[in-house]
Amino acid sequence: MRIISGRFKGKILVAPKKLPVRPTTDFAKEALFNILNNQYTFSALSFIELFAGTGNISFEFASRGTQKITAVDADYGCVQFINKISTELEFHITAIKRDVYAYLGKSKQTADIIFADPPYNFNKEQFAQIATLVFSNNLLLDDGVLIIEHSKHTDLSDVPNFSEARRYGGSVFSFFEK
Repeated sequence: MRIISGRFKGKILVAPKKLPVRPTTDFAKEALFNILNNQYTFSALSFIELFAGTGNISFEFASRGTQKITAVDADYGCVQFINKISTELEFHITAIKRDVYAYLGKSKQTADIIFADPPYNFNKEQFAQIATLVFSNNLLLDDGVLIIEHSKHTDLSDVPNFSEARRYGGSVFSFFEK
């Protein structure tokens, strides 16, 4: 994986092969950040990445100047990798080893953008539960957005607070707003 823009533009990051991850492709990530770049000033944002895996999306936000980043993943190896890269690149990322649903159920931390990249084989109810917990616990700040990445075979358009979906290859970003 590589960082597309910002202070570390072009930097290649190699995650250990044993991590149970499916990083967002550079093509999809670049498209996502083109959308966000037109709506947000990255240095002023707070960001939470759920099912963070390698921290791919968190690293992109950090490279673009975001200072308040939380990455949540249940896998110890993933959290270790995020911490290692954050230390090496002096990123302000807090990595938390926790089940995402448990985190969302108890967390009081709010953010401008919450990004979730759960396993593509989740069923629709598992995807919808992410949105339900984010909105029922008021984890998004005003004008904030929840983005859930999923496969093109999953349709989340009838989940409450859905606003739009953007498809890039086999990946879809569904956007949810207050």
